[in-house]
Amino acid sequence: MRKYSEEMLGVKVRMALLPLLQTDDKVVLNFEGVNVVSNSFADESIAKLLMEMSLEDLKSKTTFRGLNPIAKESVLTAIQRRYLSLQAK
Repeated sequence: MRKYSEEMLGVKVRMALLPLLQTDDKVVLNFEGVNVVSNSFADESIAKLLMEMSLEDLKSKTTFRGLNPIAKESVLTAIQRRYLSLQAK
């Protein structure tokens, strides 16, 4: 049940991010106070944005703040896995 909740929250975050990423402003993803980011949340909320935009666009339109090393690893791993899976298609 918990994994489902994380995935659903990730989808909600991604849906909220998409219109923000269509603007000329850089979107700050603030993780201050967040101790752990699950792989499923990182994939649903951030990595799946790669299905809508290129990695270069994602990098240029977003910046991360307050990611601790564990959370950073989860986010980077999710982005890398999603990127590689999309490249394989």
